[in-house]
Amino acid sequence: MTRIVILGGGQAGAALAAKLRVLGHDGPITLICGEPDLPYQRPPLSKKYLLGEMTREQLYLRPERFYAEQEITVIRDRMATGIDTQGQRVILDGEEVPYDKLALTLGSSPRRLPAAMGGDLPGLYAVRGLADVDRLAAEFQPGRKVLIIGGGYIGLEAAAVATKLGLEVTVIEAAPRILQRVAAPETADYFRALHRSHGVTFREGVGLERLEGGEGITAQLSDGSTCRADFAILGIGILPNTQLAEAAGLHCDQGIVVDAQGQTSDAQIWAAGDCARLPYRGAMIRLESVQNAIDQAEAVAANMLGAGQDYEPKPWFWSDQYDVKLQIAGLNAGHDRIVARPGASAASLSHWYYAADTLRAVDAMNDPRAYMIGKRLIEASRSPAPEQVADAGFDLKGLL
Repeated sequence: MTRIVILGGGQAGAALAAKLRVLGHDGPITLICGEPDLPYQRPPLSKKYLLGEMTREQLYLRPERFYAEQEITVIRDRMATGIDTQGQRVILDGEEVPYDKLALTLGSSPRRLPAAMGGDLPGLYAVRGLADVDRLAAEFQPGRKVLIIGGGYIGLEAAAVATKLGLEVTVIEAAPRILQRVAAPETADYFRALHRSHGVTFREGVGLERLEGGEGITAQLSDGSTCRADFAILGIGILPNTQLAEAAGLHCDQGIVVDAQGQTSDAQIWAAGDCARLPYRGAMIRLESVQNAIDQAEAVAANMLGAGQDYEPKPWFWSDQYDVKLQIAGLNAGHDRIVARPGASAASLSHWYYAADTLRAVDAMNDPRAYMIGKRLIEASRSPAPEQVADAGFDLKGLL
């Protein structure tokens, strides 16, 4: 019987293991998790879990009995130290796990500051796993000051939670504006105004020189000013976990490179989720989203069993900040025009990204209807005229 090992116990790894059983694989499945917990949801960590609105057990994707019933062996709290591609085995501390086929669902890790910039100071946190949030939770006391380094969605979500818990929040962003890499100025303006209405202070276009310890954290900034806080949170992006794959000789380039079916440069090894770099409409991309982790992992499961089907990503993302739900469809790379569309209420709005006459992406703020229509149009490669989008009275659904 074919032995399948899944290295990485996040959303993609759990989805892949479950899908293998659904598709009828009756051989051994081993899921290796680097953390002591069962596979769990990550998006609620810095929101509902930190706010005390979700318990640890509610985070788990499946209860422990599921893995027993499905005969999925879960190895917890063990870090792989190597992959022997010739001997087809994963090396753990003091143990070897043989495989016939291997799936890498290794995820990603937060970017860190170098030690020379104060990256190892106590009171500086990066949020990626349960242990990170458990360490951070005690810092969230009303009246304290928190410095958030990075004005992307990770930083803004942390700012929203901190403000809700009564902290004084300052966000610094080295780029000229928040959300510089991921959203149009119009979307950035929307969220800047939203956060300012809740008391958040922004320092945009100001880089971090270094952090200093002592009583709390003091940030020395590129304009010569300083900013003091009780603690700081890093939100400067994530990096794919490719170290094991690189050491094993797999082709890696800003991620573990896979073909349209999720296969790596080794015919017996696949990859899915944040760590994988995959083809999409003539380019190679990484998609950092829960939905892609699930969808790609399930496609890889089928292909590990011989389906031979290409995976076609359908990029979509979301972010919850205060009472605003942002939903994003598509990828906005290469856009040259933004069209704003009013929603059904004063609190709803959407921004539509065009490259020439081609619709690339939609940012929908509290406007699920615009998001769903935009998503379906993008997936169907259909582009409404910008003038139709801008006209709130025009029924875009009719174009479907």
